[in-house]
Order: sequence, then C-alpha cells, then structure tokens
Amino acid sequence: MTRTRARLRRLLGRIGLYFSVIVLVSPAILFFLWMLSLAFKNEADNTAYPPVFIPNPPTLANFVDVFAKNDFLTYTINSVIVSFSATGLALLLGVPAGYGIAKAKATRAALLILVARVTPGLSYLIPLFLLFQWLGLVGTLTPLVITHLVITVPIVVWIMIGYFEGLPAELEEAALVDGATIWQAFRYVAMPLARPGIMVGMILSFIFSWNNFIFGVVLAGRSTRTLPVAVYNVLTFEQISWGPLAAAALVVTAPVLLLTLVMQKEIVAGLTAGGVKGG
Repeated sequence: MTRTRARLRRLLGRIGLYFSVIVLVSPAILFFLWMLSLAFKNEADNTAYPPVFIPNPPTLANFVDVFAKNDFLTYTINSVIVSFSATGLALLLGVPAGYGIAKAKATRAALLILVARVTPGLSYLIPLFLLFQWLGLVGTLTPLVITHLVITVPIVVWIMIGYFEGLPAELEEAALVDGATIWQAFRYVAMPLARPGIMVGMILSFIFSWNNFIFGVVLAGRSTRTLPVAVYNVLTFEQISWGPLAAAALVVTAPVLLLTLVMQKEIVAGLTAGGVKGG
C-alpha cells in the first residue's frame, strides 16, 4: 500500500512537472510557429479571416522581398562584426576581471558589476551618444562595439565570479608552490577548469549583443545598421506587411536559435557546474 502511494505521488509529480513545462513553453512555441506561418504565406492568406495557419502552398516570396528591398546582407555582416567583436572583447576583459574579483573577494566590486548588469542600457545611451558625436564616430560600427560592451562585459564578469569562487583553491596554491606566477596559475589552472563558465558567458554575451536594438537605432548610420534595426525599418506607415516582417524576424532569430540548439549541452553543463561550489 505504501509503495502504491509512493508511485502515485511520483506519477502525479511528473504529470505536474510536464504540465508546468508545457504551460511555460507553449506560448513561446506558438508565437514562433505563427511567425513561421506568416513568413511562408502570401499576403492574401496573412490577412484572411478565419486565419490560415498552414501555408498552402508555402512561398519564399517574403524572404525574396526582404532581401530585394533591404540590404540585409550588409546588415547581417554588421551584426556579425559587432556581436563577435563585443563578445571577444568581453571575454578578454571579463574573464581576468572575474578571476581577480573572485580571488580578492571584492564583494563591492561584484555588487557594482551586478548593478551594471541590471541597469537598462538606455541609461548609458545619452552620455555615450554625446561622447561619440563629439568624437565624430556616430554612424560607424565602432560606437556599436563599444556600447555593446556595456551589456556583454557585466554578463561575463558576473558568471566568471561564480565559477572562480567555486574552484578548489588548493590547485592554484599547488601551482604557486611549484613556482608558477599568479598569471600562470590563472592561465594554466583556473581557465581550463572554468571552461564551462567561459562558454556560457560567451553564448549569453553573443545572444544579448545580437538582439540589442536601442544602441543600433541611435548610433548606427544607414549603412551600419544591425539586423534588429533593419527589421524595424521593414515597418511602413501605409500598412504592415506581415509576411516580409515575419521573414525579416526569422532572419534575425535563426542564428541565435541555431546557436542555442547546437550549444545547448554546453549551456546546461555550464549552468549546472556553476551552481556547485568546489566542483
């Protein structure tokens, strides 16, 4: 009787877990499927009532229209340059900074990083815009890369603080006893052990940089727009063309979605490893 009750509880627990996951995930999946449907339907089906969900027949005209009327190839290259540059610089600066803060137990510095992480990017926009306008850099890719560091560096530093705090101190102490410098202990001992955290920081930084809109819409020029800004420019005052708009949104979403699917094991491993102290 006791075993039966225990099995029933486990079964109800699993059902409750699966139901919760479905409730949380289904809205995002439905929105994505609807966007996919809009991208592959013609404009008549997109405005039909009752709504047509399955394209019949599917068409690529919306994607052709997006690339024909907008220089999306240039905007894609701009997004790649900005996101990869901002992510690379964030790793170059953030990983050593996270190590130093963790080993020095600088809680005030960690708190400052957290404040920078949760502060909206819009708060930095006006002073940065005035600075880049004075330097004559508005309309180039340089201010975009620099402003994206406001987003990516705090992410990397905050993640790496947790990882380096969780590493066994005995390993680095042994390296120092053997004659290694603090830099060598960081490079050859701490960094390899913190690889999952570095991967998570890299992926999250890239995603946040790729999706950033506000800096691009203010600081970019006509030829230096990134993809989120280009999608915004697909909107017209006369009418909303849902097909091209959904196609443009898919073009922006696809790289991030593919990166997440390909690196999902690294993300899960990194996040779970980061939650284990001394592991």
